[in-house]
Amino acid sequence: MSLVRVHDFSVSLDGFGTGEGQSREAPFGHAGDRLHEWMFATRWWQPGGSGGVDDVFIRQHDPRIGAEIMGAGKFGHPGWREDPEWKGAWGPNPPFHTPVFVLTHHARPSIEMEGGTTFHFIDASPAEALEVARAAAHGQDVRIGGGPTVIRDFLAAGLVDHMHTVVVPILLGRGVRLWDGLEDLQEDYRVEATSSPSGVTHVTFTRASL
Repeated sequence: MSLVRVHDFSVSLDGFGTGEGQSREAPFGHAGDRLHEWMFATRWWQPGGSGGVDDVFIRQHDPRIGAEIMGAGKFGHPGWREDPEWKGAWGPNPPFHTPVFVLTHHARPSIEMEGGTTFHFIDASPAEALEVARAAAHGQDVRIGGGPTVIRDFLAAGLVDHMHTVVVPILLGRGVRLWDGLEDLQEDYRVEATSSPSGVTHVTFTRASL
């Protein structure tokens, strides 16, 4: 069976996956770009960037992914549901290149984009959404793209097989936390940590039964 994976999800030292005060102009709220600066410095992101451990991890994001599930907060800023022209923040050719299932209570027709990405909007539980995404993935893996609430819900439901988080050495103090309610999560996974010269720590969780 296909695996359920999380990749490159950045959190602060105090566990926040996004800051407070999200808007169209500030998709990560007061965190700004600080959670993702490690990514922007890689060779994967820009020619001439670092080819070190950060680059190695980020290149695992796309292979073998056949579908993605994301939350409404990742797809758009607060209020996007009232904007019929909103098609996400990634331009006409989003970086997913697969079917993407957006979890939302507000129905909307699917949006077909360039490069193989089609956004589908569904009102479903984590297990129901995963069933739909697996059918669309045709045997490949399903990526849970975020935000923190969606990843937390899939973890709480026991549906994530492999997760790669990036602990960034900043304190945000407010926003949306990833780990709340997930006490003893580590007991179900093999956990490994890899430090990077950039200052971040890559922490991977792989289901112990795999």
